[in-house]
Amino acid sequence: MKSAQKRAAIALVGVLSVAGTLTACGASEEPAAEPTGPVTIEVSIDAGLEQEAIDAFDERIAQFEEANPDIQVETKEFTWSGTTFAAELAGGTLPDVFPIPFTDGRALIERGQIADVSELVAELPYADQFNPTIAAAGQDAEGGMWAIPIAAYNQGLHYNRALFEEAGLDPDNPPATWDEVREAAKAIADKTGQAGYAHMTQSNTGGWILTTETYALGGRIVEGEGEETTATVDNDATVQALEMLQEMRWEDDSMGSSFLYDWSTINQDFAAGKIGMYISGGANYPNLFTQNQMNPDEYGVTVLPLEGDDAGTLGGGTLAAVSSAASAAEQAAAVKWIDFYYISKLTDQEAAVADAEVLAETDQPVGAPALPIFDRETYEEQQGWIKDLVNVPLENFAPMTEQMFDQPVIPEPAVATQDVYAALDPVVQAVLTDENADIDALLADAQTQVQTLLDRS
Repeated sequence: MKSAQKRAAIALVGVLSVAGTLTACGASEEPAAEPTGPVTIEVSIDAGLEQEAIDAFDERIAQFEEANPDIQVETKEFTWSGTTFAAELAGGTLPDVFPIPFTDGRALIERGQIADVSELVAELPYADQFNPTIAAAGQDAEGGMWAIPIAAYNQGLHYNRALFEEAGLDPDNPPATWDEVREAAKAIADKTGQAGYAHMTQSNTGGWILTTETYALGGRIVEGEGEETTATVDNDATVQALEMLQEMRWEDDSMGSSFLYDWSTINQDFAAGKIGMYISGGANYPNLFTQNQMNPDEYGVTVLPLEGDDAGTLGGGTLAAVSSAASAAEQAAAVKWIDFYYISKLTDQEAAVADAEVLAETDQPVGAPALPIFDRETYEEQQGWIKDLVNVPLENFAPMTEQMFDQPVIPEPAVATQDVYAALDPVVQAVLTDENADIDALLADAQTQVQTLLDRS
């Protein structure tokens, strides 16, 4: 029997993945079908949310159950972690609906570790309207959508406007080049005593952000497709990124004293005013506000500086998946929930307003910009529907929103993604903790490791 408190759910963004050694679980062989009687589904929620977020989600559950009287929604706390997800998947302890990263979609589909809900998804009115690049993350080789895109992001440079002002910098004109990032970081460190620029380094996030910096400087960590996939870790752009970090850390002393950040802990310190700038998904504001109590007036975000002929911003996102252990009726109910909670607010004016009203009434962020899963026109239309309810400082997002549609978005490495990132974590850690770290030697070792991972995959 399922049991869980009704708690709040916030879409999972930023760093997520599945380990390459997952134990295969067979997908349900029952054909998908509409619920024919009372059915209960369990949906995932993030742990540690404020009561206002819990209240907002409970209200959305009530609205869903009123519209679907034969479906009861219960919740289970689940926050994706690379160190626990494989065991949760293999042990069958996941809820019926749970988030997975774009990078994991294909692998889980190929192994049959999530339910094949493609026939149910195909019946949704917007099934063919997703951005094709985004849709591919949840599709099988034949184009059937097993997992539904619910959020997308491009990496952004998040910055603390209060620390900028204290350091004599203009928060309305954030750095536009990597040299300016370095200069701003030093000014913040010198004048405020806080870290001017911080970097994630563990739980695969060090490799994630280093890959982001490599892309922004025109390089790639992996190139090619299929059997022709080749590691290119030791490219000039990655060397340049690491040399910049080395200089900021050891010459400028502008990176503080914490060098074991992951996504959660760097968010905490940034929201607490201990970090001037850091890189993460551009749609990170809801987490910073809801789970880390960031002062909205202090928040700023801009696009990453792009330098180099093939420079671009790393993009990714989140898929909603359905457990392979779910029955046919539960699968159908799960897709109804995904449609109601995650997607309808992006495609239907009435649903968009209803969702925004609940969020506004419970003091949750409304209108925080994010890279759209559909096209720009649909996104701007949706933003127009809720403009009277927006409660975030849109002017603080302007450096991002005014430029994000013009930046090339480059997908994450498609093969052994998180294992590749894990192989790069020690490289970043070494550069930030060992003044004499040999970048060329570190990258040579990582190059060998990554190529071995690609060959195995």
